Amino acid sequence: MTRFLLTRLVLLLVGLLAASALIFFTIRVLPGDVAQVIAGTDATPEAVAAIRERLGLGQPVLLQYLDWIGGLLRGDLGNSLVTGTPVASELAEKAQVTVPLGLMALVIALAFSVPLGVLAAVRRTRATGTIISFASQGLAAVPVVWAGMMLVLLFAVVLGWLPAQGFPRAGWNDPLAAIRSLLLPALTIGVVEGAVLLRFVRSAALDAIGQDYVRTAAAKGLTRSQALVRHGLPNVALSVVTVLGLQIAGLIVGSVIIEQLFTLPGIGRMLVADVGNRDLVKVQGELLVLTGVVLVIGAVVDVVHRLADPRLRERERAA
Repeated sequence: MTRFLLTRLVLLLVGLLAASALIFFTIRVLPGDVAQVIAGTDATPEAVAAIRERLGLGQPVLLQYLDWIGGLLRGDLGNSLVTGTPVASELAEKAQVTVPLGLMALVIALAFSVPLGVLAAVRRTRATGTIISFASQGLAAVPVVWAGMMLVLLFAVVLGWLPAQGFPRAGWNDPLAAIRSLLLPALTIGVVEGAVLLRFVRSAALDAIGQDYVRTAAAKGLTRSQALVRHGLPNVALSVVTVLGLQIAGLIVGSVIIEQLFTLPGIGRMLVADVGNRDLVKVQGELLVLTGVVLVIGAVVDVVHRLADPRLRERERAA
């Protein structure tokens, strides 16, 4: 197990280093001049050149990359080229919107995808299973923006139950208003991502139903549903944990789009604005943090999967 953890840690660090290089050099090929953006459209070439020199933009790209990596090793994501504020502090502020939004979307997705996925597998030959399967296929194909617009039309415009846009000025000092403002965005992401997860749960449950231990339990007097719940759900849970690692990436991408649609002051909306402003330091810091979250969650899923499934440990010992 120790060797596995060390190997996974090394792979995580290599992945982060590769991601940092890809993000840094990709951003440098974007069109536009950040010095010109800061100086304004009426600035003289001398003023623009002075800003470029002050920000170190005239240095070789490789040297800029090494300086950035050195800062990261000290826990410094740098300062915004436009506002001069530390990137880490702005990320921490915006995360107060993005992180709760992602967690709420994850809870919503799990709340309906797991029970309905199991139900669709148990009743696969009945109308209930067929309806759930077709509904999940349809929802999984729905673009998240269109789903958000339909939910706004229903819950904000027609019923008037929830706010359509924005986040309270008081933030989490007014928790009820903050939760109400995040409910529709979270429901939008949760429904679409949950429909995808439901299909994986159904597939895993169908596989478990066909296993000998479930058939044996059914032969001893349990119904097929009881046998699946008592003996098959641990294997279904392993599949769900594995897929959740992939779903987190979908949640992050979905939050970037949804924050724009619902005008939420989160990391996704800040990222889009910073790309437009050519604030290179902020953009590369934001992208690296988001990528790091996905990589860390993937590593955690691998470790959890290995701890929960003894077959993987036995396979390694045999090798």
